Amino acid sequence: MGPEAIYPKPRLSKNNLEHKIYAYLLRNLDITGPNQVWCSDITYVRMEKGFLYLTVIMDWFSRKVLSRELSNTLDKSFCARALKEALQRYGKPKIFNTDHGSQCTSKDFTDILKDNGIDISMDGQGRVLDNIFVERLWRTVKYEEVYLKEYWKPLDAMTHLVEFLTHYHEERPHQDRLYFK
Repeated sequence: MGPEAIYPKPRLSKNNLEHKIYAYLLRNLDITGPNQVWCSDITYVRMEKGFLYLTVIMDWFSRKVLSRELSNTLDKSFCARALKEALQRYGKPKIFNTDHGSQCTSKDFTDILKDNGIDISMDGQGRVLDNIFVERLWRTVKYEEVYLKEYWKPLDAMTHLVEFLTHYHEERPHQDRLYFK
């Protein structure tokens, strides 16, 4: 029967037909070290009233979250801020992979990548496995943090999410301990 709760669900990956879509460059690519490929995605965080949106920039090899931003709108600027912070703190990758969402296909976002000489890769349409490491992170964040708490204010959500991501990297064994000190 497929019973499903009826409630408004955020659509975070709406395409802007005016934005250029790039080819997926990671198929059969051997990823052997940090800063070879970074990826990004957006998820929603439910609040008592409404949603916040969380984006991360993640190193594909080490699974380390290099930067994160939380916003109360899906404006493209919070994704660009996260990207600029990651570039400033960790250098630059050879390839940057993301989905077709309008925030990451916007000229502002792709110009940052082009200006830094980074190859742009985008997931195939409807292919969740193309960005599997960020999707795994979202599952962990939601099941171990977001779904267990009720956030009343954006500051509460940010505080708890920062604490969780810090715990995620410092307490759990990941490859990132070997490469990003």
